[in-house]
Amino acid sequence: MANYQFLQSYTFHSGVTLKNRIVIPPMTETMSFHDGNVTSDELNYFSIHTGGAGMFVTPVANVNALGKGFEGQLSVAADEFIPSLSRVAHTIQQNGTKAILQIFSAGRMSNSRILRGEQPVSASAIPAPRPHSETPHALTETEIEQTISDFGNAVRRAIIAGFDGVELHGANTYLLQQFFSPHSNQRTDRWGGSLAKRMLFPLAVIQCSQQVIAKYATKPFLLGYRISPEEVEQPGIRIADTLAFIRVLREQKLDYLHVSMGDAWRTSLNDKNDPQPLIEKIKAAAGTNLPLISVGNLRTPAEVEKVMAAGIPLAALGRESLAEPHWVQKVQAGEAAQLRYQISAADCAELGIQPPFWAFLSKLMGHHGNPDNQRQRDAQHLDKLFS
Repeated sequence: MANYQFLQSYTFHSGVTLKNRIVIPPMTETMSFHDGNVTSDELNYFSIHTGGAGMFVTPVANVNALGKGFEGQLSVAADEFIPSLSRVAHTIQQNGTKAILQIFSAGRMSNSRILRGEQPVSASAIPAPRPHSETPHALTETEIEQTISDFGNAVRRAIIAGFDGVELHGANTYLLQQFFSPHSNQRTDRWGGSLAKRMLFPLAVIQCSQQVIAKYATKPFLLGYRISPEEVEQPGIRIADTLAFIRVLREQKLDYLHVSMGDAWRTSLNDKNDPQPLIEKIKAAAGTNLPLISVGNLRTPAEVEKVMAAGIPLAALGRESLAEPHWVQKVQAGEAAQLRYQISAADCAELGIQPPFWAFLSKLMGHHGNPDNQRQRDAQHLDKLFS
């Protein structure tokens, strides 16, 4: 077995120890029931793809009814979902893999059809710059406080269900990011305006989550946060905003920061003259208090080890983990030459990938899911795979 650093164990601030430094990131697979309960197909998918990585982050689960972002999504919005979520956690926790529940509200990235006639919500009544977007309802002060409480209750349910942690989804243009963004948050009260005020909602969610963990967790329990470093909208989040936010996040005693990018070494989407990878800027801002998970087009052991060599302790395999569920086991056995890097429709049954998920992947990955075609696609577009 090669002496790869990513095969070494890793212990977080909270005391949770991973058997290795490979993470399965949250990926949208739309296999849940319409009401948010897990299906047998989804459990089968989890059982096929777990067991090798140190940590497996679930597809995102909505914390309340207005937080639902798409059909086939898990829900953690009520206690009635705890048995379903418990089946997810226990299925993932094979061979020592830690199960992390990602939670969110989609905010303005949802629509009235998905919400069964209800208007989507956001920080301000500004539609997303996407085709067919609907104008959201700007959350009131009372509704903001309720949403923060909903996140806290979701964390409580994750603890009861037996998960090893939760990841707060503050990336990919969803509600936590919407409050941070100057495009979607143009409030004039205490929840918006200046950069510092736009941080307040995600910080309140983090603090509420920490209070719930302190009250209900009887063993070490992870709390992570996911970000997207930039937006292309005008106005929108720029890397300077994100770095300022990270300097605040590193004081929040989070276990990790998960950086959502289609390419782990991507440079700025807005400043084409800056050659420095964003992950290097983020690492410098995070310092030693906030461990990073890097994701994006990592396939081979050498590519993952490059992340370790850069001082980033955790690496997530997204699309590659779909193609090769036994990636870690094969590398450990010295069988890296046997790793599979492509998916075809004929592989779907073996991989537990149902037709809607395959259609989604095919659209993103190009002809026959060839990763070489994927690398030629726009980095921001590739982020759509991830929950």
